[in-house]
Amino acid sequence: MFVQTQDTPNPNSLKFLPGRTVLDSGTMNFAGPREAYCSPLARWRKSVFFGPDFITITKADADLEWKVIKPDVFATIMDFFTSGLPVSVMTATPSDEDDEVVAMIKELLDTRIRPTVQEDGGDVIYRGFDDGVVKLKLQGSCTSCPSSIVTLKSGIQNMLQFYIPEVESVEQVKDDEEEVAQV
Repeated sequence: MFVQTQDTPNPNSLKFLPGRTVLDSGTMNFAGPREAYCSPLARWRKSVFFGPDFITITKADADLEWKVIKPDVFATIMDFFTSGLPVSVMTATPSDEDDEVVAMIKELLDTRIRPTVQEDGGDVIYRGFDDGVVKLKLQGSCTSCPSSIVTLKSGIQNMLQFYIPEVESVEQVKDDEEEVAQV
């Protein structure tokens, strides 16, 4: 197995490409050690994010250099794939219960926005639509990226507003654990 790496816009995150499918569909985010109990790969870093064909690792210590961490990450990824353990998750695709606007938002997220964000080692997850405000959760390298606000406002918000006039703005939603980690 040959694992390649790719830089992300977030200097504390690195995208690892194992050259095989990581998840059959969707994404999976382990924002901290408590969430990582079910994944051997996610237990040893600040956060680990699984995409369709990549794994994004965000290091806990910004001063620690990637050249020091990479050998450990490579070994762990190879051990993980050798173990044959399954990883699966569902995406937030439109359902019969969604109204037309929510269905259109989810469709744009899944077909136009998520693939672009995943190119940079992250993801965007739909969390709700209320009074013209689309609520999204950023994952992977996007979580602590310096340019995440630009991505939300200039990228995602502009695209959603162009196609869906009911969208007035886009806001980032954070879990309680993420709020505590940033304090």
